[in-house]
Order: sequence, then C-alpha cells, then structure tokens
Amino acid sequence: MTSATPRPAKIRIAAAQSVSGLLQIPDGARACYVLAHGAGAGMMHPFLASVAAGLAERGIATLRYQFPYMERRAKRPDSPVVAQAAVRAAVAEASRLAPGLALIAGGKSFGGRMTSQAQAVEALPGVRGIAFLGFPLHAPGRPSEERGSHLFDVRVPMLFLQGSRDEFADLKLLKPLLERLGARATSAIFPDADHSFHVPVRSGRTDAEVRADIPGVLAGWIDTVLGAR
Repeated sequence: MTSATPRPAKIRIAAAQSVSGLLQIPDGARACYVLAHGAGAGMMHPFLASVAAGLAERGIATLRYQFPYMERRAKRPDSPVVAQAAVRAAVAEASRLAPGLALIAGGKSFGGRMTSQAQAVEALPGVRGIAFLGFPLHAPGRPSEERGSHLFDVRVPMLFLQGSRDEFADLKLLKPLLERLGARATSAIFPDADHSFHVPVRSGRTDAEVRADIPGVLAGWIDTVLGAR
C-alpha cells in the first residue's frame, strides 16, 4: 500500500489494547520512520505532520502512532514499561504494513526517549537507527546526564536534532555525552531553536523555515545509515 496521504492504522499492543496510527508511504519509499509523539501532544500535532510530509517528499515513509495515555486523553504519560511496549508494537506493525522498507525509529522528546530505552533493553527487530527530534536529557532547570545513561546500550546509529536553546538539553552536557557515544551519535544543532524548534524573531528566521530543514537533515542521515550496510 502506497499513499502520500496519511491513512489510519490500528496498532495492537496486547490482546485487549490497541492504539491509533497514521501510515504515510510515498511511491518509491526506501525507508520507514516509526515516529512517536512527545509527552504533551499526540500524533496529529502540526510539527509531526510537517515532518511526515517533508519526509514523504523525500521518499521516506512514516508510521505515526499514539501512546496509550494519549489515546485515552489522559494527561499523565504512560510508565516506561507501557510506553516501550507501544514502541515495540508500532515497530512490528510498521514491518508488517511496509514490508521490505528499512526501519528507523524514534520521535519527539518523550517518544524518542521511550524508543531508545526500548532499544537499549532489547533491540527492536529490523530497526537500523534511532532519530531524536529533541532528546530530553533533563528536566528544565535541572541539568543532569542521567536520562542519557541508557544510550550507551543502544548499538545502532543515532541522530540528535536539537535546538541550541533547548531547555531540556543543555548543550554543555549533551555534547560531551555524544562525544562519548562515538561514531554511533550524529548531531544537528539548530541555532536559536528551543525544544519545540521555535526561534525568536531576533534570529532572523521563522519557525516554518527552521522546521522545513528538519526532514532534509533526517532523510540525509537515513540515507547515510542505509548506505553503511
């Protein structure tokens, strides 16, 4: 099934539990990005929609999906165990719905972190890399590397797209962490952008311009990962 338009999907996590998804497969797709949302907004958020659309233009499919708490419209995010089960189910469904496509997983903030935690516990079948749209290294105003400790157990390439003003990831902490991860970690820093990739007027750029760059950077990295094997 190919379509540049997102199509509904149902992702079964357990016998009595499933969540919604949106599958977008452009003609000639060469990979599929299994894209998880952040803690405060679901898969329909305009930012994720723009990333998916931009990737489709570049021949990359996406499967966006909801975590169970978002599906229930609850405010409190799922526990890591529940969230990681959703990640695994989404990856499995992407493999089923887009057979033959190389898989990349990850997502925005909370979604990306839950994906990498799942990968650290047990490798996600078929996943060739993890891409973070703003990795949440620590809570705002509470600098720490603790949330990044599991990344050393991730054995696939990782891409970190980060704003230089991201209050969830002090670059003075993030950059040394990425250096210690070595060749597995690639970063793309967006000047003046915050955790939502918003930029102030004084930057001379608009949010739309910054966000338009993200799919190109992501697609280029995916091609590098695919070409490495």
